[in-house]
Amino acid sequence: MRHYDVIIVGGGPAGSACAAQLTASGMKTAVLDLAEFPRLKLCAGWVTPEVLDNLDIEPKHYPYRLNTFEKLRIHIKGLAFNVKTTQHSIRRFEFDNFLLNRCGADIFNHNVKNIQRQNGKYLVDDRFSGDFLIGAGGTRCPVYRTFFRALNPRAKERQIVAYELEFPYEWNDPRCHLWFIENNLPGYSWYVPKKNGYLNCGVGGFADKIKSNGDDIKKHWEQLVHKLESLSMVTGWKSGDAHGYSYFMRSNIDTLRSDNAFIIGDAAGLATLDLGEGIGPAVQSARLATDAIMGETEYSLNTIHAYSPIKPWLRKWLEGRLTKKMLRKKRREDINSAVAH
Repeated sequence: MRHYDVIIVGGGPAGSACAAQLTASGMKTAVLDLAEFPRLKLCAGWVTPEVLDNLDIEPKHYPYRLNTFEKLRIHIKGLAFNVKTTQHSIRRFEFDNFLLNRCGADIFNHNVKNIQRQNGKYLVDDRFSGDFLIGAGGTRCPVYRTFFRALNPRAKERQIVAYELEFPYEWNDPRCHLWFIENNLPGYSWYVPKKNGYLNCGVGGFADKIKSNGDDIKKHWEQLVHKLESLSMVTGWKSGDAHGYSYFMRSNIDTLRSDNAFIIGDAAGLATLDLGEGIGPAVQSARLATDAIMGETEYSLNTIHAYSPIKPWLRKWLEGRLTKKMLRKKRREDINSAVAH
């Protein structure tokens, strides 16, 4: 059995950021991931300058595709306007592989099935043992499932479902477009150009609300496909190759650490409350968990941004129109259910 100071389950940006900081401090670290990198990762793939700064990446020195937008093209109820904000688009296929390969940890292609706590150690599938354990495996993280699901049940009303496709395409419109609340979608759809002939298009929204509307995310995807084709923004593509996934917006998270086990990123459900952006909070949580392991601080979410770095008025509108509206509806349903019983 291989023993490590720290075992990290999940090799995405959160896991690799943790690993890089831990190995730099001299801790023997292993990263376990069920996928062999580079791998497909469903994600719109935009990151903020703050994310790159936290990862010590200079945009001009990043060796793969990186496209920079100085504004977003926002569409709301037939109105279209520009919002100034610096954002970057990357391909997660390249970005995650780059981060993992430079982290300095031992990397294993391993599907974690069983985790036990014995004699102060964490035993993973009788192959690995560690003094500390970090769950960075996303929404279905086995560390969350084993040690945190009972402590932090998922807030169903915060679940986001998305459907997207990233594909080679010589786009003509270089702008990043976001369409909010079209066709009664409780969320938004996007068009994100990537550098050197790639494009990501997708839709995402609150799963509970979509279901209660009698809709499904594939229907909204088909409506986006029709829009993009009718506007000649995308033509001749295999839109049927799109795939779906889900994750959770930030809610009241009670426990992020149990003994020497931690959860970070999407395993903790930290996506922002406006745009549902997950990479920024994931990287921030990784750094905080690492600091806690090294005994420098307690692991707390107090300094992790709950919102994306966009204009305050747009943030307030999105929160009021989407997040708060959903929670008000959920509270009414809970009250009605309690009265009925």
